Amino acid sequence: MAGLTVAAIAAVSFLAYQASANVPDTLGKPHTSASPKASVSKAPRDKKNPVALPAQSGIGERVVYSTGDDRVWLVGADNKVQRTFKITPGTVDPAVGSYAVTSRNRAVTGSDGTQIEHVVRFTLVDGVAIGFSAAVNGSTAAPDSSKKLGGIRESRADGNAMWAFATIGVKVVVIQ
Repeated sequence: MAGLTVAAIAAVSFLAYQASANVPDTLGKPHTSASPKASVSKAPRDKKNPVALPAQSGIGERVVYSTGDDRVWLVGADNKVQRTFKITPGTVDPAVGSYAVTSRNRAVTGSDGTQIEHVVRFTLVDGVAIGFSAAVNGSTAAPDSSKKLGGIRESRADGNAMWAFATIGVKVVVIQ
């Protein structure tokens, strides 16, 4: 029995080592600039159709958020885009990876003092909540770059679509 346990631990350790050796440098390191730069690790884009869903952005029902393109895609279970739109990012970006919607609020005051609605949160970065929302006054102005803000602003119409689509547990895939 002890021999099997040792063999199992060795196998798991080896696989963990292999996996960690192949992790991209950007994984797990959040961006903190208001306008993240494009990088070579960006998901491939269709040059003829820049609003097309990027390749390698997952499968199944999901929200795809590109920090490099400031764009969101709402993708149905059939892998077809139901809606895509531009957003205004906060000053703190989530790391590239896969998340799930963890909380929602119909209406609150944002950390910047703006009245917001249809808040869909999916992660925290250094204590800053990251999520999608729409300003009640319709503003999508760039946030104050001197503050740490995780609100990803969308128009009210896009906020309504996000609210209907991104319920608790829905996958959010962040790409560059």
